[in-house]
Amino acid sequence: MCNVADRVLVFDTTLRDGEQSPGVRLSLDEKLEIGRQLVTLGVDIIEAGFPISSPGDFQSVHMLSTELKGVTICGLTRAREKDIEVAAEALKPAERKRIHTGLGVSDNHLEHKLRMTREQALEVGVAAVKIARKYTDDVEYFMEDSGRADLDYVYKVVEEVIKAGATTINVPDTTGYTYPNEYHHLIKTIIENVPNSDKAVFSCHCHNDLGMATANTLAGVAAGARQVEVTMNGIGERAGNTALEEVVMALYIRSDKFNCVTNVDTTQLLPTSRLVSRLTGMVVQRNKAVVGANAYAHSSGIHQDGVLKERSTYEIIDPKLVGAEKSEIILTARSGRHGLKHRLAEIGFNFTDERFEELYENFLKMADTRKEVTEDDLRELVA
Repeated sequence: MCNVADRVLVFDTTLRDGEQSPGVRLSLDEKLEIGRQLVTLGVDIIEAGFPISSPGDFQSVHMLSTELKGVTICGLTRAREKDIEVAAEALKPAERKRIHTGLGVSDNHLEHKLRMTREQALEVGVAAVKIARKYTDDVEYFMEDSGRADLDYVYKVVEEVIKAGATTINVPDTTGYTYPNEYHHLIKTIIENVPNSDKAVFSCHCHNDLGMATANTLAGVAAGARQVEVTMNGIGERAGNTALEEVVMALYIRSDKFNCVTNVDTTQLLPTSRLVSRLTGMVVQRNKAVVGANAYAHSSGIHQDGVLKERSTYEIIDPKLVGAEKSEIILTARSGRHGLKHRLAEIGFNFTDERFEELYENFLKMADTRKEVTEDDLRELVA
């Protein structure tokens, strides 16, 4: 668990891992617009792209490094000298810069993807960190597919790359394979078994293939990780990355559990979510946690009655905390008298009990014929 004063760094990769979502392509202007909003939101690090991958990515990293202040700009690389040189060039104008390099650590990745032995991969990784340190003292090392790797090998890699100069160690569950107890054990045992683990910040980078990304990330924080790698709305490859808004609000609402803080201005969560959704074309599902259209909407009569009497009966998050105006009472065939009376009062109508009962009976007949009874429908009902 965290101490009271502990800070969790928010590493946003919406513009790198998030943009790898199939069908997403952002222009330079759109990336800058999102980047500026992420600074307003209060993230600590923005992973701006993979500079060597394309001229466009190089330009975007260089542009964000030039334009954005008060935030660390990060460029991703493979563990190759040329990659690192290109990233360093793209990051030159940044007020604060980070190079993010690394290699896979699972036997699956070593054998099938990298075609290297464990020893060869370790040697290449250590060399990459040493090269990156020539350009910046802020170097993050990723151990791809840590969730399926041999723990003893992971400990060895962590120890050696920290010796070489890595200041942040990214422990990715690249394939979304692990469960919270496993990921907690992974982070906890790395910190306990690596002798120089106190020299680095440990970072959670989880994917959502089994729907565990947020739970795994929070388990990692509970185990001692102090950086979370996230995307707005949870966008990303395959089933997506850990959702920034879910982790931030979980740490905020369950401060009794974590006693951690982030620098995020939670009232900017909904505006940022909507901006990212609009520019990427990735629609946010209505029942999405924290930022979905239904997150603070109530249609059941029992829920409406409770929330109108006391919001906390059914809402653990005050809508204003995330930038929403208020809770919504949605009128459907499942709504009760309290909800109908509330909505009528909102548009200026108050009736005697006898007249209201008559309206309520007519409301139920109307509600049975449509998905939602709107304000125009209410005016029609009254008329």
